[in-house]
Amino acid sequence: MINKRLLIKNLLAHNDENSFYDKKLKLNFSNKEGKAKFLKHICALSNSNPANNSYIVIGIDDATNEIIGVDFYDDSKLQNLVNAYLNNPPIIQYENIPFPHLPVGKVVGLVTIRPQNSITSLRKNIWKYYGGAVFFRDGSISMPKNFDISVKDVNSTLVAQIEKQASNNIELTLDRVMEFMAHKNRGLEAHYKVFKEQFVLCWSGKLKSKNGQQYYSRVDIELVNEQVRLFYSALDEVQINYDNDSFSILEFVELGIGKQQKYHPLERQIFRFSPNGTYTLETKILFNPPYYDRPTLHHIYNTNLALLFKISNDLALSEQELVDLRALPETMLICYFNSIGEPIDKMKLHKLKLKKYPDTYAAYKEALRVLRKVTYNS
Repeated sequence: MINKRLLIKNLLAHNDENSFYDKKLKLNFSNKEGKAKFLKHICALSNSNPANNSYIVIGIDDATNEIIGVDFYDDSKLQNLVNAYLNNPPIIQYENIPFPHLPVGKVVGLVTIRPQNSITSLRKNIWKYYGGAVFFRDGSISMPKNFDISVKDVNSTLVAQIEKQASNNIELTLDRVMEFMAHKNRGLEAHYKVFKEQFVLCWSGKLKSKNGQQYYSRVDIELVNEQVRLFYSALDEVQINYDNDSFSILEFVELGIGKQQKYHPLERQIFRFSPNGTYTLETKILFNPPYYDRPTLHHIYNTNLALLFKISNDLALSEQELVDLRALPETMLICYFNSIGEPIDKMKLHKLKLKKYPDTYAAYKEALRVLRKVTYNS
């Protein structure tokens, strides 16, 4: 098995991007430009590497090659995006790779682009790129090229060597298991489970009971063999179940108005492990949003707009307004699901101001994560 953390280090050892890997500080899917640039790089790397994997590493300072990290990201929409905009789309996989020196919640993103023999091209226009365009890697740059260009296999040997050097070992596995078990010193439950004598899966979180059910919060779940973080959430609650063949994560989101909070099932993920050294992931969205009477929601929406106006003008907030501001991302999400105003756009416009309130900003990012899951996986 490939240790993805070692793989990233070996890729970064090739300081400059080349025809089989690229590095980015971050990805931006909030606008057409960000999506178009990502699709261009996928297209170019796929076409330039018909016989080997190619990679994009996210969370790297391009000038210094320093590992900066990015937020944990659910890859729910990336394959859909690639399939929608590319002819002969390659299979891609986005993984979240933890590094010990990064802050809690930060990871390095790794996009793996699987090889395929067909030429990949843009299916339709996006941003300034026209449908039918074909991109290849020219050194570290993704460039448009002629459709009938012949591609020489120049990277397979080097990529195979890099991937071999990133093979997992017992020391790294045991070290990471011990790190997870040390989470007990922070008041968290910590466990590990070995599946099929090959896969070591660790999880930790704060265990609590509600209405006779047990939930984990502050959850961190990692497939240690590959150093891949499978799940991370600082706010939402999850239920965990497992047997000898599978590991199940049932994620809940707590939503409501005022004290009328309720757990709503969001998504179920089931990892099934096979004796041949492979595993599969099944995901299913279970979310049914809560609905409220429209006069109440209009009142809450207008109150939230007033709060956003005050923080955008650096006006002081009362104690009650600070409480309301902390709940703003969740109540705006409820407004969105009930088709009240433009709550998501309003929050995005005030993103920089929300950063001054760490708890609210964390809830804002969680709200966008929930919305992304519901939008692209339903």
